[in-house]
Amino acid sequence: MGRVRPAVLAGILVLVPALAACTAENGPTPSVTSASVPATGGTMPDAPATSAPLETTQSSNKAPVYWIGRSGGNIFLYREFRDVPEQENPVTRALRAMMSEKPLDPDFFTPWQNPDKLATSISGKDIITVDVSADAFNSNLDADMAARAIQQLIYTATAAAASSGLIDTGQQVRVRILVDGHTDYVAFGKVQLGALMTRAAGLVAPVWIIDPQESTEVPAGSVKITGRSTSPGAKLRWQILQSGDGGSKAPFLTGETTAGAGQGQAGVFTLALNLPAGDYELRVAQAGSGGEPDRNEDTRSFKVR
Repeated sequence: MGRVRPAVLAGILVLVPALAACTAENGPTPSVTSASVPATGGTMPDAPATSAPLETTQSSNKAPVYWIGRSGGNIFLYREFRDVPEQENPVTRALRAMMSEKPLDPDFFTPWQNPDKLATSISGKDIITVDVSADAFNSNLDADMAARAIQQLIYTATAAAASSGLIDTGQQVRVRILVDGHTDYVAFGKVQLGALMTRAAGLVAPVWIIDPQESTEVPAGSVKITGRSTSPGAKLRWQILQSGDGGSKAPFLTGETTAGAGQGQAGVFTLALNLPAGDYELRVAQAGSGGEPDRNEDTRSFKVR
C-alpha cells in the first residue's frame, strides 16, 4: 500500500450532536495569508508549486470532502465525494461531513471533531466565512498537522462552494475562519485564525484516484477508472490486483498511461478495463525514471459484481 493509516490520532474523538447553526459574523478584513505548510515526516520534493484547481460546477448532490492521507514519508490532502443531507447550504454540509464522518478510504483520516455549532456564508463571490464552535478543535496536534487540518477545511469549503456554483472560480477564493464569532482564536493551540486564507500550494496528492471510490461496487465488463496527477503530461504506472482466499492479492493487469496535458484536462487520466466479477485493488503511481522507483502511489479497493 502506498499510504499507511496512522495507528492512533492524538486525542479522543468525541462526537457531539449538532445543534442549530450559529450566524457567521463578519470581522475586519485582514490581509490574505497562505503560509507554507512544512512536511511532517519528510519533505515534499514532488509537490507542485501550485494548489489544485478549484472544482467545477456539478449537478450531483454529493459533497466534495477533503481528508488527510500519507504517501510514503509525506502527508497530502485527498478528496472523496460524499452523500450528505440537504438541510444546510452546500459549504456547511461538506464541512459538517468533514468534521463528523469517517473517510471511506481507511488510508485517510481527519483530526476534526463534530462541532456543536457550524455556519457558513459567502460574500462578494470570492470570500467564504466559516463560523465554528471551539469544540471542533478538541484534538492534540503538532504544528505541522494543525496547519494541514486548517488547509483541509479551506480546501473542503472552497471545493463545496465551487462545485455548487456559489463562487466565482475565476477569482482567488479566500476563507475566513471564525470561532464562536471571534477572529482571535488559535486553532489546535498552534494556528492563528481570523485572517483571510487561501489554498496552500502543494498539499493535494500528486497522484489521486477519483473513481471508483473506496469499496464501491461496479458492474462487470468495462470498468472506467479516472484520476488526476499534479504533473500534466507525466507518465503513470498502474496495477490491478485481484483478491483471493485468505486475503491474498495477485497481479491481474498492469500498464502505463499519461496524465492529460490539454486545457481543461490537465493532469487527468482515464482507464477503461475489462474486469470479471471479483474484489480488486487498484494502484497508480508516478513512474520513476532512470532506474528510480515509482513514487506517490495511491490505492483503491473496489468490487466488480
